[in-house]
Amino acid sequence: MHARTSLRDTYVVRLLLVPIMMLSSALPATADGTAGSRSMARSADGAVLPEPPMAKRVPHVTEIHGETLVDPYYWLRERDNPDVLAYLEAENAYTEQVMKHTEGLQQALYEEMVGRIKETDLSVPVRRGPYYYYSRTEKGKQYRIYCRKKGSLEAPEEILLDVNQLAEGHDFYRLGVFEVSPDHRLLAYAFDVAGSEDYHLRFKDLESGELLADEIPAVAYSFEWGNDNRTVFYTTRDEARRQDRVHRHVLGSDAADDQEIFHEADERFDVYVSKTRSQSYLIIASTSSTTSEMRLLAADRPAGDFILFRPRQQGIEYYVDHHGDHFYVYTNEEAKNYKLMRTPVADVSRASWQEVIPHRPEVKLEFPQIFARHMVISERVNGLRRMRVRDFAGGAERPIEMPESVYAVFAADNPEFDTDVFRFQYTSPITPRSVFEYDMATGERTLLKQDEVKGYDPTRYETQRLYARARDGIAVPVVLLYRKGLERNGENPCMLYGYGSYGASLDPFFSPTRLSLVDRGFVFALANVRGGGELGEAWHDDGKMLKKMNTFTDFIDVAEFLIDQRYTKPDKLVIEGGSAGGLLMGAVVNMRPDLFHAVVARVPFVDVVNTMLDESIPLTVGEFEEWGNPKDEEYFRYILSYSPYDNVKAQDYPHMLITTGLNDSRVQYWEPAKWTAKLRATKTDRNRLLLKTNMGAGHGGASGRYDAFREQAFVYAFILDSVGITG
Repeated sequence: MHARTSLRDTYVVRLLLVPIMMLSSALPATADGTAGSRSMARSADGAVLPEPPMAKRVPHVTEIHGETLVDPYYWLRERDNPDVLAYLEAENAYTEQVMKHTEGLQQALYEEMVGRIKETDLSVPVRRGPYYYYSRTEKGKQYRIYCRKKGSLEAPEEILLDVNQLAEGHDFYRLGVFEVSPDHRLLAYAFDVAGSEDYHLRFKDLESGELLADEIPAVAYSFEWGNDNRTVFYTTRDEARRQDRVHRHVLGSDAADDQEIFHEADERFDVYVSKTRSQSYLIIASTSSTTSEMRLLAADRPAGDFILFRPRQQGIEYYVDHHGDHFYVYTNEEAKNYKLMRTPVADVSRASWQEVIPHRPEVKLEFPQIFARHMVISERVNGLRRMRVRDFAGGAERPIEMPESVYAVFAADNPEFDTDVFRFQYTSPITPRSVFEYDMATGERTLLKQDEVKGYDPTRYETQRLYARARDGIAVPVVLLYRKGLERNGENPCMLYGYGSYGASLDPFFSPTRLSLVDRGFVFALANVRGGGELGEAWHDDGKMLKKMNTFTDFIDVAEFLIDQRYTKPDKLVIEGGSAGGLLMGAVVNMRPDLFHAVVARVPFVDVVNTMLDESIPLTVGEFEEWGNPKDEEYFRYILSYSPYDNVKAQDYPHMLITTGLNDSRVQYWEPAKWTAKLRATKTDRNRLLLKTNMGAGHGGASGRYDAFREQAFVYAFILDSVGITG
């Protein structure tokens, strides 16, 4: 499934602190559009705030379904317009001025966050063929160093890529593809230097250390090697930035001559290339939010033609893996929460499919991990993932037990097919990320590594999973984390986090940075509202399309539950969400601004009507199956009823911090910018409204780990300051 949390532009603007009063386009506007002024603004605590920038108003009219929509800030889409960059820089300058008094707190938070991690550290080595692969970090360096050792962990280290060296001269650098060839002689890697998710693909000879002449610009994120070690497959994107084409490249040839082997014409679908875990078959997958279709090719014959496994059928998803003489098919056909089938390699017709794991309405089956002698079955029961191992030979099963009642567990990197060892990662709100090795034949488990968190004592914290009753009677899971001894007196500050879209699950994982809030008395709450996938496909369906309002009312009901249970009160309740979770923030703050004291909306998807009407914008067409198509009047009126930008009104709003990235290709910068401009011109309070734009990054923010800590420290300083905590 895609996430809006899923434009070629290497122009990186430095964050310039331009004096606000020099930017005429950023001055307050009077009714006739000329520069004006307003009375001195103060925050809720009485502090005098500098004069905020006010975006000029240029009416843009859209007429649809008998409605006339007037958008005064549509012009902010004009990235090449100097006034747009001037406005963003003015907002950044204003944000810095307003937050200047927290610089000491920001530095203290940053030092706390860095002080908790092991700055020089090593990942758990993973065996692939004759090599052990791992990455490591060094104190003071922003990026990872990727390495391997041959035959033994005592062997000499071979550095494959030092990303710190590659990133020199770039404000942003992020790896995409990182794939070693089957014979371990070559490395394919792709990098993005702007945050726009346009990657440049290169190849490195690991024996000589030299780069090959092959160079492929403007690739997407999907890549795979053929088993001949010289044929590769990669995807590219269309003008709307949808992965729509698969190309075949033979090393040593000119990339301009690469063969396009598949084009997905349906704009609802993206394409991906991968391999079965057996490494026997290459797969081209075409997927939409509701439908999928697979094509297969023997990986030993990469010059051949991909063969359609089964034609797509609207509303039916299926995904394929391979084991011996059978293909295993994970599908939702007549199985809302999925089932597992298998069919002989020699006959994949639907009549030959046999059921392996049946559909169960109360259990969400996930795609299994298939090994030579075992299968690891993963499923969600009552919102939590559980795993069990099935022996192919005898069919016996063994559950992998979890030590806590609130936890998150994920498969780790398991590249080897012919092995009895399964690795998984385990964490909980109070347990740092732990990597376990599990012997699938004996059931023995070994802890290989737990992340070191300096100064952390888990016995000082408590976590629990509760249920808030929604207004329609549905029980909504809520995970809490707080210091032991917390008094439920209604006076505690609380951070409530939510997402609730695309069927994505918010799992209760450990966060060392989160301790900076909890150690200062915060209750951290994670709301598993409808629209997510925690409780299966029906949970997702009840929070999308014409039921999207359930996502927002669930979140509001969770907030009221926390207040009723005296964990917090409105004056100390802070909420946060990002991307589609930013849509959640925008909707609930329009609906119940009185319920929240402060809001953090990261890269928020808030201009829903305009974005979903514009099919040139990345992700739009593919997300008609998540939000609906506003060209249909029923969906238009429903989306219009909750779209945050369209529902800003003259009322008091909480303190608000809104973040974006100029190069964001998932939620374009203009959505948060327009929303900020409209809020600033419309709201009736004098609470803080801040827009912070990373002028050299995209959807995920800063790429370097220390830079990311700086960004998080800024956000936490805003949160703490909003509730009166200054140290």
